[in-house]
Amino acid sequence: MSASATDERFMRLALAVGVRNLGSTWPNPSVGAVVVRDEGGNPLIVAQGVTEAGGRPHAERVALGLAGEAAKGATLYVTLEPCSHHGKSPPCVDAVIASGVARVVSAIEDPDDRVAGEGHALLRQAGIAVDVGCLAEQARRDHRGHITRVTKGRPAITVKLARTTEGFAGSRSGERLMITGELSNARVHMMRAHADAIMVGAGTVLADDPLLNVRLPGLEDRSPIRVVIDSHLRMPVGAMLVAGAREIPTWIVTTIGASVEAEKRLVESGVEVLRVETDSHGHVDLAQAMQLLGTRGLTRVFSEGGPGLADALARADLIDELVLFTGRSVRGQGDVTALGPALQDKMDELRLIGDEMLGPDLLMFWEKV
Repeated sequence: MSASATDERFMRLALAVGVRNLGSTWPNPSVGAVVVRDEGGNPLIVAQGVTEAGGRPHAERVALGLAGEAAKGATLYVTLEPCSHHGKSPPCVDAVIASGVARVVSAIEDPDDRVAGEGHALLRQAGIAVDVGCLAEQARRDHRGHITRVTKGRPAITVKLARTTEGFAGSRSGERLMITGELSNARVHMMRAHADAIMVGAGTVLADDPLLNVRLPGLEDRSPIRVVIDSHLRMPVGAMLVAGAREIPTWIVTTIGASVEAEKRLVESGVEVLRVETDSHGHVDLAQAMQLLGTRGLTRVFSEGGPGLADALARADLIDELVLFTGRSVRGQGDVTALGPALQDKMDELRLIGDEMLGPDLLMFWEKV
């Protein structure tokens, strides 16, 4: 196996390890790290680590702590440049240098101004060989939330939509359309578990009264924060989101002029109300709202608010990834188009990066170019 193939093999493992805690480490990125020794020409994995829930300890410290003396002379594979600044814990580069590793293979440089290449530079100054760029594209995708927050001040936003084969997401009258099957629904719940927050509009709450939690067996505690965009505080205190707000944090983003009395009732029920300016239509200014969520530490927002919210996010140029499920035909029942005019216009700025079948349903992924 060539050196590049070996590096790719263990970086893929580090990336897989890092994905495990996506959604539970914000405001820090979920990094994966693997320590590998050469034993007589054969690579031996001696430890692996992932950033722990809440963002610390960082992956490098976890992996190196488990490796102990076996880290001396080994190679550390890490999905993001080790941090070089003092925060709530010492810099990871200090732990890497002290461990005695001979080489670090890092997928990408951290664009955070507090790091931005300094971590790699310090490692090289300490005599450690550093190689950067192994599986960089996948690492940038996995760390999209962190990168977007430190460069744009807001979380990365993934819009999820489901449509019938005719292109409809729902019906303005009658019962809710059941478009996708069990496999697709389970996949959505896994996506929720890997998000910092699920976001919908008030219209979705009023129409469907959703729970917006994770209901996969064993992952119920991975339910993310629920965020509702509600320009006029129409959220009823009897909604299931409000009823469960003391168990799963629920934030409502509304406008400066929304009812103070409505806010009081919601706050008394355990909901947190955040206020931003209005846009030109008198609705929540979504760009300002996302900046506010960024200041609160969110890095990955999963929007399930349907075509209306998706189109508003497209108009505001706030879509980083689109996840589109195409399910069964409901000929004659749908009349709400899944892809609104603004989102259709934005499709030229999105790149199809993958698709797969989930039973009879087609799942397609786009990302911003």
